[in-house]
Amino acid sequence: MSIKIYVGNLSFDSSEADLKGLFATYGEVVSAKVITDQFTGKSRGFAFIEMSNREEGLKAIQALDSNDFGGRSLKVNEAKPKTDSRSGGGGRGGGGSSRW
Repeated sequence: MSIKIYVGNLSFDSSEADLKGLFATYGEVVSAKVITDQFTGKSRGFAFIEMSNREEGLKAIQALDSNDFGGRSLKVNEAKPKTDSRSGGGGRGGGGSSRW
């Protein structure tokens, strides 16, 4: 069973290849994706790693969390399922007429 891992506090110079190399010392890396800004294309400082073996992924999390990488202390943990942040309340909308 595979595992998806969140890696935060990345140096903005970190590449997907760098992360694959770092995590590959703990097991097979299926994918590495550095999240980038949609307008500038620059790194947003975090990434997701998918490893093919859950136990190897958990070892990588334990070993790499709070370790220095690229001059920054990494925040590494199991990724949480994505939630749709656009659903639910908030804002002024909601039907009816408005005098604004």
